[in-house]
Formats: sequence, structure tokens, C-alpha cells
Amino acid sequence: MEHDLSPEANELRDMVRTFLERKAPESAVRTTIEAGHGRDEDVWTQMAGQLGLQGLLVPEDLGGQGTTPVEMGVVLEEIGRALLPSPFVSSSVIAVSALIGADDTDASGDLLRGLADGSRIATVAFSSGLLGRDKESTVAASEPEGGWQLSGEVAAVLDAGAADTILVFAPTLEGTGLFAVEAAATERTPLTLLDLTRQASSVRLVDVPATRIGGEAGDVEARVLATAAAALCAESAGAAQRVLEMAVEHAKVREQFGKPIGAFQAVKHLCADIFTVAESATAVARHAARSLADQDATLGSVQLETSLAKAYVSEHGADAAEKNIQVHGGIGYTWEHPAHLYLRKLKSNELLFGDAVAHRAQMARVLGLKAPAAPHDVVDVRGENATV
Repeated sequence: MEHDLSPEANELRDMVRTFLERKAPESAVRTTIEAGHGRDEDVWTQMAGQLGLQGLLVPEDLGGQGTTPVEMGVVLEEIGRALLPSPFVSSSVIAVSALIGADDTDASGDLLRGLADGSRIATVAFSSGLLGRDKESTVAASEPEGGWQLSGEVAAVLDAGAADTILVFAPTLEGTGLFAVEAAATERTPLTLLDLTRQASSVRLVDVPATRIGGEAGDVEARVLATAAAALCAESAGAAQRVLEMAVEHAKVREQFGKPIGAFQAVKHLCADIFTVAESATAVARHAARSLADQDATLGSVQLETSLAKAYVSEHGADAAEKNIQVHGGIGYTWEHPAHLYLRKLKSNELLFGDAVAHRAQMARVLGLKAPAAPHDVVDVRGENATV
């Protein structure tokens, strides 16, 4: 599985890494987390104005860069590596992918321009697929005189509190539709997440006016869910690479019995295990991005490749973060050390948009195999004790 980057992608990675190391170091990340704002407004503005990152997937004729998911994956790796708090995944990846997939420029052109320049933020409320459980959304669309309306509740919507627009996948009499609603017209209740760098809310809609974008959107929703899973894989791969760097750096400088702890076999094994996960996660994440970039790939093929990546990263990502804490010993368990922030990120990404069990079942369905029933705990993100 080839995962080397092109020279252009390497340049993009270096540019984004330099920017984030300068503008979003650990101290700035903690400040944003503690303030509860969800993002640093100056960093968000500079990402759009100086680097054009929010518009990477937006077509050039709509003010974007017109690049592919491969380049976006590189950026997401760096965002995961830096633990950048922002609605970037929700708005610049998931929402943009939904609008492009709907293929209705007349209805979505202005919104895409706003997303590309960072002046607007959007997110997506899925009918199912975010939490991996039934009845995640009860929202339904109706079309009385005067236009479309949406009513119902969605258990969790990423970055709904920061969004100007919420794109909602909801059933209609003819199938599934994609609708845009003003976020201010909805009732949004913040949720407590395990990942402190990401925000989410439950959303309630009561006869909210909506604009329909495109036609039948069942396949669009499936492809956007695959895109979202691949995006979290890229984020997790970047986080795992940083976890590896942290473990190796500490093993070199921390001494015990007069020599670096990296000289001990047990610590070597831990670092080797982290290396295996980090490299493998990077490989499968980039492979998933390439499948999304393939214009000739069928929906089934895309689902197969992205589920392969998400199943691996979900199963092993958090384990790498736990081993990093073991390498650091007692200090790795403290609030002041960043190791726990990476564990939170990787554990949360394990569960969002389907865990390993869910994605193996999806692979079985795509391949025409009969997946055995495998009951597993479903995590509820609602309430004080939420852990997604």
C-alpha cells in the first residue's frame, strides 16, 4: 500500500505544520479549550486568508482551490498532529463534500463561496452514521404551502454551536433529501465530549424553514459518511505520528539507573508498537483519501476502502496513545502533560462515524458476505458523562 506523498503535497504539509507550530502550539490549544470557544478566531481567519485551507475542496470557480481529498488528508494529518480546536472537519470537509455531492450550484454556490473564504461555517446533521446507533435523528421533511420545513431532533451534530448553516439529511416522501437551515432557527444544546478539541450539540427543529439542495440524496449521504470516516482517519494518523515522536523523545532523555529508558527492552517494545500503529494508520488513511479522489470509483468501492481504514485506526489508534502514556510513566497521567489530550482525540475518533465493528460489518455488506451479529457497547454522547 503506497503512501508516499508527491513533492507538492510534501510542500503543503511543511507549510501547514510550520503555520500550526507557530500559531497553535500546545499553550494556545489549551487556552482555546479552557475558553470554550471551539476555535481561535485569528488562526481560523489566517488559515482561510493566508493558506486557503478552508477552500481546498471547493471548486476554483466558486473561490476555492479545487484540490482533491489527498491534499485535504495531508492538512488533516497536521491538524490532528497539532490538536487544533476548530470546526475545520465539519465545515471544510464534511459540509463542503455534502454540497459538492448534491451537485446543485444554484442552491449552494453562495454558501460554498462563504465556506471557502472562512466567512461562514457549516456542519451536517446525518440521519444516521455519526454515533453508530439507530434513531440518531428523528428529523423529517414536509412541504406545506410556502416551502420545505424540517421538524425533529438530532442526537448529536458536530460543531453545531459554531455553525451559521446546518445541512440536514432527512427523509421525504420520495426518499432522502439534503436541506440547508439557518442554525439560529434551531435549538442547540451543547454536549460534553471526551475530545476537548471538538464540540458538538444536540439539535431540535420545529417547523424550521429549509432550502432543499439537489435531488435524491441517499447515495450522497453514504459518500459523505465515507468522507467523514476518512477525515477522522487522517486526523488520527497525524495524532499517532505525534504520539510516536513524543514517546521516542522522552525515551531518549529520561534516565533510569544511569541510562536512558529507551535502552530498556520493555520501552523499546512500546515504542516499536507505537511506530507500527502510526505508520499503518498513515498508510491506510492516505489509501482511503486516494479512493475518494478517484472519480471512477463506485460508492461500494469507496465504502470498502474507507471502512478498511476506519476499522484499523479505530481498533489501534487509542492503543498507541495509551502506550505513549506508559512510556512517560507518572507524568503521562497528569493534566499538565499533553499525552492525555492525544488519548482523548484518538479514543473519540475511534467511536465517531462508526467503530471497528461497524466498519467491518459494512465491508461485509459491500462484499456480499453475511456479517455475524456482534453486539457492542454504544456510547451516548448526551449528558455530563458522555465519552465520545
